[in-house]
Amino acid sequence: MSRASKLTLAGTSLAAAATVFLVHYGQQSEKAAMHAGVVRDMEQQRVKRERQADFEMQKELESEYKKVQTVHDGEGEGKAGAGG
Repeated sequence: MSRASKLTLAGTSLAAAATVFLVHYGQQSEKAAMHAGVVRDMEQQRVKRERQADFEMQKELESEYKKVQTVHDGEGEGKAGAGG
């Protein structure tokens, strides 16, 4: 084998190995980014469920309090105190 053919073979082999490595690295980083997105989405769904549960609990408490107490909207209170 001539020197030129050895250099060509080495160069193309190195280029092929570098290409395979870079493609593999790119796939791994893309996979990690996609997994991070899934984890973020799951966290957002968990927070949304917690907030919805809190909202429902507050709604139930409000309805219970309205059964027990009379609730005024506060419009008459400011006029009664302003007569001074």
